[in-house]
Amino acid sequence: MKASVLFVRCLEEEGIKYVFGVPGEETLDLLEAIRDSSLQFIITHDEQAAAFMAATVGRLTGKVGVALSTLGPGATNLATGVAYAQLGGMPLLVVTGQKPIRKSKQGRFQIVDTVGILRPITKMAATIVGADRIPSMVHEAVRVAEFERPGAVHLELPEDVAAEETDVIVIAAQKVRRPGPDPKAVAAAVAALERAKRPLILVASGANRKLVRKHLHVFIEKTGIPFVTTQMGKGVEDESSALYHGTAAVSDNDFVHAALTRADLVLVVGHDITEKPPVVLTQAHHEVIHINFYPATIDDVYVPTCEVVGDIAHSLWAIGEAIKPSTHWELDSFMKLREALLSDIAEQVNDESFPLKPQRFVHDLRSAVPQHGILSLDNGMYKIWIARNYPAFEQSSVLLDNALATMGAGLAGGIAAKLLHPERPVVVVTGDGGFMMSVAELETAKRLGLDLVVVIVDDEGYGMIRWKQEEMHFADFGLSFKNPDFVKLAESFGAHGTRISSAAAFAPAIEKAIVEGGIQLIDCPIDYTQNSLQFGDALNSKTKKFY
Repeated sequence: MKASVLFVRCLEEEGIKYVFGVPGEETLDLLEAIRDSSLQFIITHDEQAAAFMAATVGRLTGKVGVALSTLGPGATNLATGVAYAQLGGMPLLVVTGQKPIRKSKQGRFQIVDTVGILRPITKMAATIVGADRIPSMVHEAVRVAEFERPGAVHLELPEDVAAEETDVIVIAAQKVRRPGPDPKAVAAAVAALERAKRPLILVASGANRKLVRKHLHVFIEKTGIPFVTTQMGKGVEDESSALYHGTAAVSDNDFVHAALTRADLVLVVGHDITEKPPVVLTQAHHEVIHINFYPATIDDVYVPTCEVVGDIAHSLWAIGEAIKPSTHWELDSFMKLREALLSDIAEQVNDESFPLKPQRFVHDLRSAVPQHGILSLDNGMYKIWIARNYPAFEQSSVLLDNALATMGAGLAGGIAAKLLHPERPVVVVTGDGGFMMSVAELETAKRLGLDLVVVIVDDEGYGMIRWKQEEMHFADFGLSFKNPDFVKLAESFGAHGTRISSAAAFAPAIEKAIVEGGIQLIDCPIDYTQNSLQFGDALNSKTKKFY
């Protein structure tokens, strides 16, 4: 068979269902092979968006997502999406075309060292130099992308190699079992927990695996130990729980940071130092138990005292089976912190002023989105408010990026989430800046016939950086712009557009959009003066008595 056909059959064997991308001349053989396969090819308007979509497939399924581009500018456009997957721990395979490697037809036209460009931001990057290498290289790339810690891999397929004939066969996909923890490490963790006075659980991004939720819930129920989360750990455990003590959203001085500082032992489940650390977790401050699929990466802010390495679900089960909840744990000391946090979150949720206060925005968003709904967030100031004030009830119901933290990924992530979960409402929340970086993908969503709600948080500027600028006492400069008429823009894509004109109109608009279906765009002006009024020194004054 043709090498391009073999390549596609290898993807099918690995369980791939979708390929996202922008083809080019050098990938036409591969595109033709995809046309005659079980794979669904989804053309996007930007290669970066294709990588965001494929990475989100990897994030939600644990199986590698695939993005395709041509050489040169197509490949370089992938780079931000590749970094997004690599830093976020999402299995992603990007496939790029290339000019013939045996005989040049066009000199150096469009040729850059794509493998060299992508190698520093991938787990593996390689050129396929012959058709007979395809089965082993595809199988290895998928394996590397998916094993812990997951991330991005890259294969370059030159057009002359893609056109070769070959008689090699596909390598069968295999399910690899993760090893369990060392019993001595489990015993050490149990002993540390039982002698602690104020243990606290920190749930982080690596815990967002399907089986972890089950065993984490059993562990928390048995021990009664309170838990907090990082932003990318949201939803692993139901945040309506009385033991949920908040999400680390701002950098410091919040109630969550006070709880972590007060704890004398922190059980850290799935922490990845790529995600912004919630507090310093070192031996000088706490006992720190590291539970993850892989050993800790030691950093100035993270030095565990005990490491339980292996499958996280198995580790939690083993520790939970052995531990005897202690009668001398002083867990009530965390409850005042939780009550203060909930009281702070409840402030101004009924404020009728317009543009909306962020507190009202998040409260009404939570009330309007069904419990099983999915939020796909872009990157902006609203991400902090949502991470802090929006309880997640189900796993992978709040998709945000606190690793690369790039703008422009929210809409693409929402499209991928809806493809995978057509039965669940999906709401994209994006700032006006991030939306304008990705607006072309509205056509992709419309073409796919998706039901998708897109909420634009409208402040006519780069709101998070404006807040930082204000906190640093700099003048308001260089961060403002003007937006188009988003309602008319939506209509030009064949979508429905709504502009919010009062605080009371926001929640009903989301509810109506979810019911009506199709592509629904909601332009919601926001009052970000609350950033400085609620965070920074103002927040510190509320929490300092708890330190």
